[in-house]
Amino acid sequence: MPKLPSPFPPPFLYFLLTLTPFLVISQPPAHQTQTILLTIKQQWGNPPQLSSWSTSSPPCSWPEITCTDGAVTGLNLTNYNITEPIPLSICDLKNLTLLDLSFNYFSGNFPTVLYNCSSLRYIDLSQNYFVGPIPSDINRLSSSLWYIDVGANNFSGDIPPAIGWLPELRFLKLYSNQFNGSFPAEIGNLSNLEYLSMPYNPLFTPAKIPPEFGKLKKLTYLWITFANLIGEIPANFSGLSSLEYLDLSYNDLEGPIPKALFQLKNLSVVYLYKNRLSGGIPTPIESLNLIEIDLSNNNLSGSISEDFGKLQQLELLHLFFNQFSGKIPASIGLLPALKNFRVFSNQLNGTLPPEIGLHSNLEAFEVCDNLFTGALPENLCFRQRLTGVAAFSNNLTGEVPKSLANCVTVRTIQLYDNNFSGEIPAGIYTLFNLLSLMISNNSFTGNLPSELGWNLSRLEISDNKFSGQIPSAVSSWVRLVVFMASNNQLSGEIPVGLTNQPQLTTLNLDGNSLTGNFPTTILSWENLNALNLSRNRLSGPIPAVIGTLPDLLYLDLSENQFSGQIPGELGQLRLTTLNLSSNQLSGQIPSAFDNLAYDTSFLNNPNLCATTPIPNVRFCSSKTRNSDDLSPKILALILVFAVLLFFFTALLTFFMVRDYRRKKLKRNLTAWKLTSFQRFNFTKANILAGLTMNNLIGSGGSGKIYRVAVNNSGNYVAVKKIWT
Repeated sequence: MPKLPSPFPPPFLYFLLTLTPFLVISQPPAHQTQTILLTIKQQWGNPPQLSSWSTSSPPCSWPEITCTDGAVTGLNLTNYNITEPIPLSICDLKNLTLLDLSFNYFSGNFPTVLYNCSSLRYIDLSQNYFVGPIPSDINRLSSSLWYIDVGANNFSGDIPPAIGWLPELRFLKLYSNQFNGSFPAEIGNLSNLEYLSMPYNPLFTPAKIPPEFGKLKKLTYLWITFANLIGEIPANFSGLSSLEYLDLSYNDLEGPIPKALFQLKNLSVVYLYKNRLSGGIPTPIESLNLIEIDLSNNNLSGSISEDFGKLQQLELLHLFFNQFSGKIPASIGLLPALKNFRVFSNQLNGTLPPEIGLHSNLEAFEVCDNLFTGALPENLCFRQRLTGVAAFSNNLTGEVPKSLANCVTVRTIQLYDNNFSGEIPAGIYTLFNLLSLMISNNSFTGNLPSELGWNLSRLEISDNKFSGQIPSAVSSWVRLVVFMASNNQLSGEIPVGLTNQPQLTTLNLDGNSLTGNFPTTILSWENLNALNLSRNRLSGPIPAVIGTLPDLLYLDLSENQFSGQIPGELGQLRLTTLNLSSNQLSGQIPSAFDNLAYDTSFLNNPNLCATTPIPNVRFCSSKTRNSDDLSPKILALILVFAVLLFFFTALLTFFMVRDYRRKKLKRNLTAWKLTSFQRFNFTKANILAGLTMNNLIGSGGSGKIYRVAVNNSGNYVAVKKIWT
């Protein structure tokens, strides 16, 4: 099972143990307590981690033991690799209040031996291998039990209603198990419950949240993510007056968000993402302690309320993948604590809050796939905390803010599919932490930079108005993995330094005005998968060295002025796509491509030919594929000889079959008896020769009937061949 961290620090345990002096019932002699603990150690197979447990020192000095007034009240054995069962003798420690056995290898059913530990207030059995159902009489545990954690095991079945009959229970943790039944509404009877955790139980029977949960007035923490919840969130959640943390994400909840939810005064975290909630965000928003709100991946609609501007502690606002419309309130840009702002994939419009980033430590700004207009806010990185800006697929205009050129923390800038213009501030290209710069499909101008940042691995600038030559210093772009510069105005030759990109997988320079020959030397393209140089004015031969690229799968050199023969070395590639159309290539297509799988790869090359019929490609008049192939004259002689041999064999077979049939007929004449009842002008030979399948006209119980011609005058007789 996954190892999940405990939400409670060690001070909480010590606080719990400070309450134990009032619970000490009886204190056995020190030697008796020592004997009990050493017996437990032996029953657990003497784990090496318990080497300090010996007769040479008192139990209260052992690291795993907590004592109060000389009595053992706490036993903390977390992560001790214990595999043996919990012994019955553990409850001989009459004052044991705290038992932590988490992160071990206990297995079997729930340890009902703990029913005998009458003073227990804290039980942690998490991160083990217990199986089976939680016992239906779980309420037989200590009536003073405050805390029970059985998370990250393999418990199955139902959570029994009896768990709601532990009157002092404050912390109930049932996360990450194999429960395949239901959870009881009786949990709502735990009037002292403060913490309820049931996440990551996807095998739960689909169920609604019981309205009884709304009675938990002391509940501060409710976590039921990924637990097969359905239906609506109960309206009486308004009764959760102490609630601070709510996580119902990754379920199948539907309907509106309860109107009173954002009126809970103590609420600080709300995670409702990955559901099917609909309607708008309820107002007024009076939960002024809200720190994180994630309503993403739902069907919510309507506008973003101005009330969000009142949330002075708000650090995270996620509203993406919904159907929100309207403008973003300018007051959101004034929030002093805002770090993560993600509203992408909605129908929002208007201008972006101009002051966002100026007043807070903004880290993530993602507004892509909306209908925003106007400029990108100038101060997104004012506090030097921004790690990413994603504003693609909008209608934004203007230039890229110059402040981004000094944003040392940014890792990704995604501005593609907008109407930006002007030049990219030079400093952006060399930002040390920048990993990806994606600005395609805008109207940016200027030249390519001679230097890129050390970590930049993805540069996408296609469909802009960049011009000039590819700089010779391109050889320094050694970290680049993807370079897409299609449909610009780049000119000049391809420098050999461009082939010095050991990590490059994709190179798209199609749709430019590049000229000259392709470099005959490739310095380092061992990882290149895709090369697209189509729609340029490149000339000269196609270098054979391209055929040595081990990972090349996509090659498009179409609509250029390449000439000469196609190098046979290209046949060594495992290409899934090849396009050499609309060039000036000549000669015979290499044998590896001389088939219909590449029927559109060589169009508009009049001087190319193929030996296999390929549409729109000339058929070669002679073979020149390899110097050691047979000459056309020899092939013609072989063909003539083969035809003559065929006719001779057919003629010989015909005469042999005819002779065989004559001999067989002669043998049959001697074996047949012909009985006629009146004189006719035919012979036995006439009849037997006509008993063929072509003359068969019927079949009866005693034989087959034939229609046999007896002369040339058109006279026929019916002949019945009697079964022997």
